[in-house]
Formats: sequence, C-alpha cells, structure tokens
Amino acid sequence: MNDSVSYVLDANVFIEAARRYYAFDLAPGFWQSLIDCAAAEQIRSIDKVADELAKGKDELADWAENNFADAFASTDSNDVTQSYAEIITWVTGQVQFSGAAKADFAQGADGWLVAFARAKGYTVVTHEELAPDVRRKVPIPNVCNAFGVPYINTFQMLRALGVRFN
Repeated sequence: MNDSVSYVLDANVFIEAARRYYAFDLAPGFWQSLIDCAAAEQIRSIDKVADELAKGKDELADWAENNFADAFASTDSNDVTQSYAEIITWVTGQVQFSGAAKADFAQGADGWLVAFARAKGYTVVTHEELAPDVRRKVPIPNVCNAFGVPYINTFQMLRALGVRFN
C-alpha cells in the first residue's frame, strides 16, 4: 500500500480535459493543479498512459512531457506484471466481450492501469463508466469491480483532493 499517492490517472482524464472542458487556454488552473498534486505525491499516472499521450503529438503531449513526466510511474515491476497477467487472463475468459474488444484491451494501457492500481493500492481515475452488458469494449470499471480496485472520475478526485480553481 502506498503512503501518499492516492490516485492513478487514465489517459482519458488528460485527453477529455484538454479537448473539452479544461482546455489549456481556458483553464490553466486545472493543469497546474495536476502538477501540484503530482508534486505532493497525491496523483500519478503510468508509463503506458504517457506513451498514449505522446502519440497525439499535440499540446497535451508537450504538456505531459514537459510538466508531468516525473509523475508517470513505471509498470515494470513484478507485482504489476503479475497483476496484469491475472487481469488479462480474466478478460480473455469473459464471454461477454468480443474478440476485438479483448485484443484492444490487451494492446492498450487500460489493463496496465488497473494492474498498477491493484498492485500499489491506488484508486483509478477514469471517465469510463461501469457497463455490465457491453461487448465492444472492456471498460476499466468492469475490470476494477472484478478485482476490487476502487475507481472514480476526475471531478470526484478533484473534490477529494480539495482542489479549487481561483
């Protein structure tokens, strides 16, 4: 269990904020709060999410590389790798998800995110929602529920951390 970091952020937390409600030019306070919370060791993300953000080759990719790089934790540890293997085994065994959904999940950061949170005792922050009957995607909350990993959305995290934009 970690002592100070509470939350590990999904790529969609960054992407949705940048593209929609917390655009860099409109809400610089949001981005500064992420930097500050990371510096206070309250939040982080993972290397696989950093890789996904870098593919965008945009303002968000630049921000992540220049302002948040130290907050992307490595997933290269035995506890995370073991947890990831268990998660992939579970996902593969679920008849509900299509083959394409399983393949997408195995190739992306989502499984690693949940594995990291599970291994390190964090709460996942994502905009995905529990979808018990979905076939076309493997939602992070479905996996979190199966493995007892807590998850919340960005707004719940900001409130829990007492973040205020002035």
